[in-house]
Amino acid sequence: MGAAVAKTECKLMLSGQLVGSLFSMAGRVCVSRGSARSGAIGPVEAAIRTKLEQALNPDVLELRNESGGHAVPPGSETHFRVAVVSSRFEGLSPLQRHRLVHAALSEELAGPVHALAIQARTPAQWRENPQLDTSPPCLGGSKKTRGTP
Repeated sequence: MGAAVAKTECKLMLSGQLVGSLFSMAGRVCVSRGSARSGAIGPVEAAIRTKLEQALNPDVLELRNESGGHAVPPGSETHFRVAVVSSRFEGLSPLQRHRLVHAALSEELAGPVHALAIQARTPAQWRENPQLDTSPPCLGGSKKTRGTP
């Protein structure tokens, strides 16, 4: 019989607001940073998390739903940022790492997910810089101002 895996969940609070959940499974850390308003994890975010965990067995998986910062209806799950730290990335180029993530999420990328920012690192790279990058503000399609009249 295999040993039971204990799963703990801790709510992350920032200035009194719920900003996500921290999951720890067998020494791995998974962070979900959804909207500070809802604190809920939607079905697309849950599917992304499950598929990346199964495909890459990450040491760290940070997933942020950034849809609220874009011109989409409230509650949308269309724009995500993910940091995946896995020993599977050892010896692979950034392009090869991204291809592994894309392969795991092919169904979501063909459907509900419009944008996915990926940070795919080895454990050693993550120890050097354990930060999830931030995305620039959305210019919203028709609101583009960079270099256009």
